[in-house]
Amino acid sequence: MFALHNLHARLAMMPMLRALIPFAVGIAAADRFLLPAWFVWGGFVVCGSLALVRRSSLYAVGALLLFGWGLYGLHEPRPDSVPRATRCDFELSLDEGRTGRITAWRDEADGCWRAVALRVVVRGDSTLHLRTGERLLVRSYLNDFPAALPEYGALMRRRGYVGTMWIAPWQLLERCPPRGVSLHDGAVERLRRLGLSPEGEALCEAMAAGERSALSAARREAYARSGTSHLLAVSGLHVGIVFLLVNALLGWMPLLRRGHLWRNVVAVALIWLYASVTGLAPSVVRAALMFSALQLSLAAGSVYKSGNILSATAFVMLVWEPQWLFDISFQLSFVAVAAILAWAVPLGRRLRTSWRPLDWLVDMLVVGLVASVATAPLVACNFGQISLAGVAINPLVIPLATLLLFGTVVWMVCPVPWLAPLLGPVLDGLAAAQNGLIDWAARWPWGAVEMHPSAGAVAAVYALFVAITALAGCAEPKKKVSLRR
Repeated sequence: MFALHNLHARLAMMPMLRALIPFAVGIAAADRFLLPAWFVWGGFVVCGSLALVRRSSLYAVGALLLFGWGLYGLHEPRPDSVPRATRCDFELSLDEGRTGRITAWRDEADGCWRAVALRVVVRGDSTLHLRTGERLLVRSYLNDFPAALPEYGALMRRRGYVGTMWIAPWQLLERCPPRGVSLHDGAVERLRRLGLSPEGEALCEAMAAGERSALSAARREAYARSGTSHLLAVSGLHVGIVFLLVNALLGWMPLLRRGHLWRNVVAVALIWLYASVTGLAPSVVRAALMFSALQLSLAAGSVYKSGNILSATAFVMLVWEPQWLFDISFQLSFVAVAAILAWAVPLGRRLRTSWRPLDWLVDMLVVGLVASVATAPLVACNFGQISLAGVAINPLVIPLATLLLFGTVVWMVCPVPWLAPLLGPVLDGLAAAQNGLIDWAARWPWGAVEMHPSAGAVAAVYALFVAITALAGCAEPKKKVSLRR
C-alpha cells in the first residue's frame, strides 16, 4: 500500500533537491525570456527578505527562481572583437579534446596585439600531430560554427566556445612544446611501452587516457554505427567504471578502524587522479564531480541523504556555470547518477548472492542497464536515434570494457617491466574481442532506430520516471544505500 502522505515528509529530508528545482527553472526561463537585470536582482532581494522574515516557502521558491535567472545573465557570453573569417595572427594554447584557447590576436589595422581569452574548437592537419599543452603562433581564420548545423553551434556556444579554427602546416608560424610532462602524456607514454598491437594500443589509449589520435576512421565508424562510440570518448561511463572498480578493490577497508571514512577519501582521490590522467576535459570533470557526490552519497547511508548530496553538487555546479544546465554531458551525468542511486543500488542489493565475484558482475551489469535506460530519452532527443545494437550488446561490451580499463589503469599505475609480457597479451585479446563484437554489431541492419522526440516529450518521460520513483519510495520504508552486503 502506497503511503502518499509520507511523500512531503520525505521530500523535507532533501532540502537541496527542493532548492535545485526552482533554481534550474529560473536558469531555463532566463534562456527564453529577457528581463532587466535590476528587475531580476531587485525581485531576488525582496523575495529573499520576505522568505526570511515570514519564513515562507513560497517566497523562498521565488528567490531561488530569480537567483537562477540573474546568474544566467551574469554568465551569459559577452561579444568579442575578434574578426570572423578574416586571416589574422593568433596566439593559441591547445587543450585536451581538439580544443584550444586564443590568448591574443594581432589587429591588421594597426599591427597591435590584443589580449583575449576565448575558447575555440581546433581542427588541424593530421601531419601536424598537435599535442595538448602546446602553444602556437598561427596565421589562420576564426570561423563561426556551420550554419547548416544550428543545434551543434548552439551547444558549443553554451559550452563557451566562440568558433572553429583550422590549422594547416603552412599556417604555423611558431610552435612551443608543452611545459613539463603532464599526467596525460605520461600515461600515454606508459601505454606505448606495453608493446600492444596497433589496434589494441589505439583502443587502450582512447579508453584509458582519452588519447584518440591513433584511432582509424574505420574503427570510429564501426563504434558509431553500433551505438557504442561513447566507449572511445572518456566520459561518465569510464568514470563510472573506475568508480565501481575502486569500490570493489577497496571493499576490505571497512575492516580497519575508520575504514569506511578512508575508503571514501581514497575512492574520491582515485576518481580525480583518473580524471587528471585523461586530461581533465570538461565532460570528465563534470562526471568526476557527479561520481564524487555518489561516493559521498553511499557514505551517507540514507537514500534521502544521497539525493540531497547529489542535488547539492548539481546546485553548486550550476552556480559556477549556469550554462551547464543545457549541456548534454551535464544532463547525462546527472540523470545517470540519479538513476543509479534511485534504481541500480536497490536493485543490485536485491540480487545479492553468496559469491562476491558474481555480485560484482551483477552490479556492473545493473548499473550499465539502468544508466542506459535512464539516459535513452536524452540521447534520442539530442542525437535523433536510439541504438538497439548498443543496448543489445551492452551486457557483453561493459564487462570487456571494464576488464580492459582495469588492466590499462593497473599498468599506468604500476609499469614494472616484468608485468608487460603478462599483461600485454591479455589486453590485446580483450581489445580484439571488444573490436570484433563492435564490428559484428555494426553490421546489423536494424541496429539503430531513428527517433527524435521533442523536449516536451522527453520532459514528460522523465516526469513519469520521477513519479514512479516517488511512488516506489512511498511504498517502502527508508533504505540504506551501501555497497556492502
